[in-house]
Amino acid sequence: MRLLAALLLLTSPALAQSRPRARDLGVPFDGSPGPLNAITDVAGVTVGHSTIIAGQGKLVVGQGPVRTGVTAILPRGATNGDPVFGGWFTLNGNGEMTGTTWLEESGFLAGPVMITNTHSVGIVRDAVIEWLVRKGFQFDWSLPIVAETWDGSLNDINGFHVTKEHAFAALDSARGGPVAEGNVGGGTGMICNQFKGGIGTASRRLPADRGGYTVGVLVQCNYGSRGRLSIAGVPIGQEIPDFLPCYDSIPETARAGSRRCADGEKGSIIIVIATDAPVLPHQLKRIAKRAALGVGRLGGTGGNPSGDIFVAFSTANPGAAKPDANVTVTMLPNERISPLFEATIQATEEAIVNAMVAAETMTGINGMRVYALPHDRLRAALRKYNRLVEPRR
Repeated sequence: MRLLAALLLLTSPALAQSRPRARDLGVPFDGSPGPLNAITDVAGVTVGHSTIIAGQGKLVVGQGPVRTGVTAILPRGATNGDPVFGGWFTLNGNGEMTGTTWLEESGFLAGPVMITNTHSVGIVRDAVIEWLVRKGFQFDWSLPIVAETWDGSLNDINGFHVTKEHAFAALDSARGGPVAEGNVGGGTGMICNQFKGGIGTASRRLPADRGGYTVGVLVQCNYGSRGRLSIAGVPIGQEIPDFLPCYDSIPETARAGSRRCADGEKGSIIIVIATDAPVLPHQLKRIAKRAALGVGRLGGTGGNPSGDIFVAFSTANPGAAKPDANVTVTMLPNERISPLFEATIQATEEAIVNAMVAAETMTGINGMRVYALPHDRLRAALRKYNRLVEPRR
């Protein structure tokens, strides 16, 4: 069950706009988003997905069911190989993001940022190098940034269904404009706060007197406990304690007439932060740290089994990596960086909620069913606590 047998979905504006977003449901958020409310509000940033959905029923390793994929974020698009300043941070390290040793050392992020499942990091990493070679980028060596979260509750993760062609497809489909969210790309098989999770994005634009800069965030959310889930200050996990992930009643997974529900917290979150503000690597590391506060707003704790790894980059200072001459760069003073911290926290929070709002109920291996966050009950809970933003008439 490889490429020809899989259902391969590429991102498109139609797909990106086919599901409501959190603001459409009346969820209140702080800050002012960019026009797309997406990481692609940062000029030059492009995003692509390849999504693999195939098979159903009992797990047969190597055959399926398959619920996985790859997501690509290109800081300057596919045709510009100019590295960007970058920094990274890990809240809890039970996860992987390749290339971070050199990112920490050099301060530069060269090439795309990729996200997939835990057991596909290697093939995606190698595929990125091959893709860069095919595109004619000149380099003696490459250490790509590839991150992961675990989708083994829904996906035949040990079947190794992600191929280099899927990574190529994510890279080749990367575009600006609206970004597909929910059950797409690397987020296809992910679970967030025991609801269906996946890919989410959001942005913030600072007012002119604070620089007018844009911060965009993209998350692959696969973390969290239902009981701690809070949205806009409302204890959603307590208001919606049901709809937990459960095995359907099939002979291989449950006794006749019964269902078994999963409990406990498993999983991780990868967060990618882009900005056009002229900040340097040490400042980007500081920005990356603030994403943890956005996770915390929703009840995340960075628990022991979680891989919470964040990377930030700036599209400002083009040409800073030129190897053959001194370069002059622009740096935002530390005294003016706090608004970027706040924007990162706000956009991270909204991106995670957007991922859950966009995701749809999915059934995977052995009949494991993970339910979407029910929009009507989310609105009812927000209304109960006087937090619902009613649409203007």
